[in-house]
Amino acid sequence: MFAGLNDFIGVWQLSREISHDDASDASFTGHARFIPKQDGLLYHETGQLQIEGQSAVNAERRYFWRPAGQGAIDVFFDDGRAFHRIDPTRPEDTHFCDPDTYIVRYRFSDWPEWQANWRVSGPKKSYRLTSLYKKL
Repeated sequence: MFAGLNDFIGVWQLSREISHDDASDASFTGHARFIPKQDGLLYHETGQLQIEGQSAVNAERRYFWRPAGQGAIDVFFDDGRAFHRIDPTRPEDTHFCDPDTYIVRYRFSDWPEWQANWRVSGPKKSYRLTSLYKKL
């Protein structure tokens, strides 16, 4: 189990599987970098997104992670909007993005390898996404 936000600093190998309920499945391989910035960490992932039947494309995303007290971490979109909370004592959270619901469950039991498992459901989106992180 991680002891605090600083345990994430550095580069992680990232692999992701995306299983759509009504569309082609996809995968992502790349790296996630946690970079100290201001009062938290900048999360920046880069890699290749492969959608079944299509050519791979470059993909990236950014978030900002900030300590939330008692070991919890608040995750924000790169534009500053709140996304969700990572609480090691309750590693599940929900984000509502009208009209869809995002539920995440983290698994840190194999630290420093960890997972984020998302279930997205609603009228616009319906898929499962599993991200596996391994420290480099």
